[in-house]
Amino acid sequence: MNVLVTGANGQLGSHIRLLSGESQHRYFFTDVEELDISRRDAVLNFVLTNSINVVVNCAAYTNVDRAEDDESSAETVNSTAVRHLADAMKVSGGTLIHISTDYVFGGGNYNTPCREDAQLNPTGAYGRTKMHGEQSIAEVGCRYVLIRTGWLYSEFGTNFVRTMLRLMTERVLLNVVFDQVGTPTYAGDLARVIFDMVENESYRGKEGVYHYSNEGVCSWYDFALEIARQAGVEKCIIRPCHSDEFPSKVNRPPYSVLDKTKIKETFGIEIPHWTVSLGKCLKQINS
Repeated sequence: MNVLVTGANGQLGSHIRLLSGESQHRYFFTDVEELDISRRDAVLNFVLTNSINVVVNCAAYTNVDRAEDDESSAETVNSTAVRHLADAMKVSGGTLIHISTDYVFGGGNYNTPCREDAQLNPTGAYGRTKMHGEQSIAEVGCRYVLIRTGWLYSEFGTNFVRTMLRLMTERVLLNVVFDQVGTPTYAGDLARVIFDMVENESYRGKEGVYHYSNEGVCSWYDFALEIARQAGVEKCIIRPCHSDEFPSKVNRPPYSVLDKTKIKETFGIEIPHWTVSLGKCLKQINS
């Protein structure tokens, strides 16, 4: 089997690349330099030339604030390019595994974990363009597995964990918002779920929309405290603050917890608690 992983230099793609060493299948890892997925002809040619059976789309425009000023670029990556990948899988008869986001629910008044069939209601350009990407896949009608996630972090790239570790060494006081609640997701855990789906071909007959994050719930403030505790940081004081103390061009979801019942029951997986997975990530950062 031939597998294409797009956005391969990001957090999730980097973890799948590591896992691919365990596989007997042939993996192709691309970023924009190797394959511009905003070009339909380039995508279709790559898929057909290399007989791609599965595309794992990790590519995304994820800068939430910048998307407000450049929604056209976000739309290109998060929707138009996704349609091209779906089109290619429709032509080839393959399967698209696409990663989406909790931000498609940003405008809802939620106080219980969001199920896959909850009403989509994004608040900003990032969430809108990711929603459009989801809609594009459904409109094309290829075989697909769509996984929504949120609060993604890892030892790779720029993310909340790495930023907090840096700031905790530079400052004696940090204010972190406590009125946004969600679940941190270690990219290594999600990558393993996706990799196992591909390796075991367990996605066959189980296509559809799923949610994945680690278990548990916390605020960004709680997340920062746990990072400091596990990292042994003692000289930086972390205080809770309100979101409005950090003005933003977009309203971030105040409650962004995903219900993971469907993916756990369908694929028979156990999901680690976020504090456990944070420990795994910190161990990798310090190794």
